[in-house]
Amino acid sequence: MVQINFLAILFAALVPLVMGFVWYNPKLFGNVWMRESGLTQEKMKSANMGVVFILSIILSILIGMFLQFVTIHQFGAVGMIGGDEKLAKPSYTAFMRDYGMAYRSFGHGALHSFMTGILFVFPLIAINAMFERKSWKYVFINTGFWTITITIMGGIICGWYAMDGFNWVTQK
Repeated sequence: MVQINFLAILFAALVPLVMGFVWYNPKLFGNVWMRESGLTQEKMKSANMGVVFILSIILSILIGMFLQFVTIHQFGAVGMIGGDEKLAKPSYTAFMRDYGMAYRSFGHGALHSFMTGILFVFPLIAINAMFERKSWKYVFINTGFWTITITIMGGIICGWYAMDGFNWVTQK
């Protein structure tokens, strides 16, 4: 049985906050991002940062839930049988016995999440930016942030099982 690992997702959901502190710091891309976004220091200070952080964590948990399905292929096998493993044919049981832990590593999760960044996140940000009349600098700063961020998140989520004491996939 493939189970959702809420602890890995919660841990991965902290990555956007940590990355954001670094990526959008004025010493890295913060000043350029503010200029390209049309933001000012006054506008930035007017936000309720407690609410922003809490909502960011909640939304990052949703991203983690999505990345779990992108990086852990066994969820696809469960989906093919309708989610009820009790009704599965012997071929499903044999498949999960043989491949239930296959491709479960940080690198595998990072690869699939990186591809998601390039092939999914980049087009989304670019399309919005074009209609919002934002610059390509804006697109690349935000796409770079999200691609690196979800690459790390996907690696954590997919590779979590390999850590001692956190084997979260059980097979019956």
